[in-house]
Amino acid sequence: MKIHSEPLTDVSRYLRKTQDIPLEEKRAEYESYLRVIRRFVNIGPGTRILEIGTGTGWFPLLCKVNGLSCKGLEISPELVEHARISGLAYGVTPDVELGNIEEADLPASSYDVVIANSVFEHVEHWREALRRVLRALKPGGMLFLISTNRFSPVSSEYRFPLYGWLPDRWRYRLRVARQGPDIMKLGIDFNQFTYPQLRRAFAELGFSRVLDRLEIAEPIGAGRAWKRWIVRVSRDNVLLKWAVLTFCDSTIFVCVK
Repeated sequence: MKIHSEPLTDVSRYLRKTQDIPLEEKRAEYESYLRVIRRFVNIGPGTRILEIGTGTGWFPLLCKVNGLSCKGLEISPELVEHARISGLAYGVTPDVELGNIEEADLPASSYDVVIANSVFEHVEHWREALRRVLRALKPGGMLFLISTNRFSPVSSEYRFPLYGWLPDRWRYRLRVARQGPDIMKLGIDFNQFTYPQLRRAFAELGFSRVLDRLEIAEPIGAGRAWKRWIVRVSRDNVLLKWAVLTFCDSTIFVCVK
């Protein structure tokens, strides 16, 4: 990936969809992040959080408003500027800087928490990026990662039947045909992950604990009763767990250094 200074159509599309969402409408999602984090890290004013890929900047903004320290790393200059402008309405300046996680010089053992939501599918050299994340985490620190799941019947990445199942070159051609060639500069999903693929990668990198979405689901609330039932039963049934993780809509992991 590279940082591009010119306006890009995918960023423009994203801002048209999201820029008018009030910050308060993101509070429930913000609290859901914190519920996950609190299981592994004591959160307070001294907790150092890094969010990779901040989008509109709502998470660093809410952290700042609530007295938490969260640095954001964002590859789009337009989104960095949008986050700073949004902060003016709340009297704060979010700590969001321009950078590429593939190349960012993150200080070693600096962060208690790293969050990456809907980011690593867009990181071409994702293993190198994960190595940088691991190095930047303090001992006992955690990575909270949410990304694509290749075999989800309906992809949140792009609404096209069985989109994630397509070979990479087919996905690229489809997106370029429908959204223009600069989707390859920013916005394309280089990666459609699977649970076994990511679990192996996390273990090989040296994370001491790797928990998937079923292993963290109940404490953060699985929603309706039937979802809670699926979580409970699938933990005790290897085949059901395999099916749930293979076909669910996203890969979700907590990885502890």
